[in-house]
Amino acid sequence: MNPKNLKDIQQSFTTQAQKYETFNKTFSKQEYLDYTVQSMKLTKDVIVLDAAAGTCLCGRSIAPLAKSVICLDATPAMLAIGKEEAEKSEITNIQFIDGFVEKIPFVDQYFSAVVTRLAFHHFTEMETPFLELHRVLKSDGQLVTIDMEAALEALRDIQDKIETMRDPSHIKNRSQDEILALYEKHGYTVTKQEATKIPVSLSEWLALTNTPNDVGNEIKNMLSSELQGGSLTGFRPYLHDGEIFFEQRWVLFIGKKM
Repeated sequence: MNPKNLKDIQQSFTTQAQKYETFNKTFSKQEYLDYTVQSMKLTKDVIVLDAAAGTCLCGRSIAPLAKSVICLDATPAMLAIGKEEAEKSEITNIQFIDGFVEKIPFVDQYFSAVVTRLAFHHFTEMETPFLELHRVLKSDGQLVTIDMEAALEALRDIQDKIETMRDPSHIKNRSQDEILALYEKHGYTVTKQEATKIPVSLSEWLALTNTPNDVGNEIKNMLSSELQGGSLTGFRPYLHDGEIFFEQRWVLFIGKKM
């Protein structure tokens, strides 16, 4: 089953492809990625799936610690950048496959670990992709999900509206409770659940998606208004060296399949 918003996803991430590496390698994001990989405690005999991999930042970080890594993504332009970066780093135990999390082209229980990073907010619903990740994961394997946490209930709609203004492939952020419920429903033992604040530059965030100036200015005005005591947006904006930044809360779940 193809994603219902496939056109929006491919259009958005084809636009982001060339800038994606730089944007996602700021100190805080790289530090968080390194921490995530360390938390997985991988052994050299594992085969790992990086699902909705983008440029396969996770997969390329995992590759030196694993037997092999498969990077699956729906946007060929992102995979092409990932392949170039892997070749530059002389990573050879990695494959790049064009495909969808909603229909992963591997047999049941193929992977020792499955990781997906910043993907669930693009899914129109959570159950189907989660079930596919679950299906291809071996018993006792690790399922690792990282995504942006939803704002407080009263601010979720405005937060998602702004996210979608900037990137039409955004569907909605999910709460920790919603993600945890999926793990529990499918019998996982959750070994790690934590949220981390990630600082984001508003100007860089808008530039990554080539957000039209009128839309970007509208978003900037909404965050500026909040800074001056206006309506809350769920973005928690602040000024840093005269520039608007905001906080994303990235949630990390690691669960063991029983």
